[in-house]
Amino acid sequence: MTDSTRIACFFSTSGHSGVDRAAAHLIPALAGRGYQVDVLKVRQHGPYLREPLPPRVRVIDLGVSHTYASVPALVRYLRRERPVVLLSDKDRVNRTALLARTLARVPTRLVFSSGTTISIDLATRGAVERWMQRASMGRLYPLADQVIVTSAGVADDMAHYTGLARERIRVVPSPVIPAELFTTTLPRPPHPWLGQPDWPLILSAGELCHRKGFDTLLDAFARLRAQRQCRLMIVGRGAARERLLAQAAALGVAAEVVLPGFVAELYAYMAHADVFAFASRWEGLGFVLIEALAVGTPVVSTDCPSGPREILADGRYGRLVPVNDAPALADALLATLAQPLPKQELQLAARPYDIEISTTAYLAALGLPPFQPH
Repeated sequence: MTDSTRIACFFSTSGHSGVDRAAAHLIPALAGRGYQVDVLKVRQHGPYLREPLPPRVRVIDLGVSHTYASVPALVRYLRRERPVVLLSDKDRVNRTALLARTLARVPTRLVFSSGTTISIDLATRGAVERWMQRASMGRLYPLADQVIVTSAGVADDMAHYTGLARERIRVVPSPVIPAELFTTTLPRPPHPWLGQPDWPLILSAGELCHRKGFDTLLDAFARLRAQRQCRLMIVGRGAARERLLAQAAALGVAAEVVLPGFVAELYAYMAHADVFAFASRWEGLGFVLIEALAVGTPVVSTDCPSGPREILADGRYGRLVPVNDAPALADALLATLAQPLPKQELQLAARPYDIEISTTAYLAALGLPPFQPH
């Protein structure tokens, strides 16, 4: 028998990834539905939950610093607590969870999660790692009770790339938006570039790296700036910061571009920007795109694999442009500044990613009722 009230979540993350952000929303929401939630922690890895922990949430340190080394402790946990379901995320963690359940010989359901377009994510990895992940997804994932992903594009890619049957993969919207964000009026942050109608602000956000396409965004902004007054702010940290600043200088737009690093009130910055630009080359979903829509800010996005086309309903809620196409991105930004969609219409696109709506979908994928009976 298993404990029908207990859900185990086994993640080993960077601490600032999309998985971390989703977990920080999902875990308290599961507990709020009456479930006991155990977060099984590998030392030095996320997710990191705010203190104090919500009622019915425990963080259990498995006592190791590496995912594979956690197998003995995970086996002991499964035998002792016998959770009704074990939810894991990312391939290495998923393989570890499968081995532990097999050794523990418990009837705990096993649900694997994956949030990236795997064929593109693995394209730059070594041959051995590509083979291992591709083989494990194709051969080991059928042994799980369910495989869940963030978007239909990710599901299609996983099935095509790994050979895992598409019908075994379930799309579950990520828990991105707290319900109050749809109705809260956010104060304008004290940055001088906000709230200047004659100088509209284009905002973007994310890790400063190749995947996010900020180099293309800068090229597009330089084209746009040649046609009208505007400014660009890219929020986030990363290794490409100096390279992007040098590119802005070379393009002659350094005075109209700022990279402020991390900002604590990103929702407020989004709410007071004129357009949010999403230039990624690939994604698993695109959390910041959803967040911008939730506060009612018009968006322009690359049609990258995977997520934006689904979020924007094939362009209904924001213009889609090809990846790496600076002229098209500039044209889309110009058109969106000239004719933005109403706030209420934009927010419709973010509704499926409301935390509580997503939590209900997660519980269905875990094979559990939406509320734990008392």
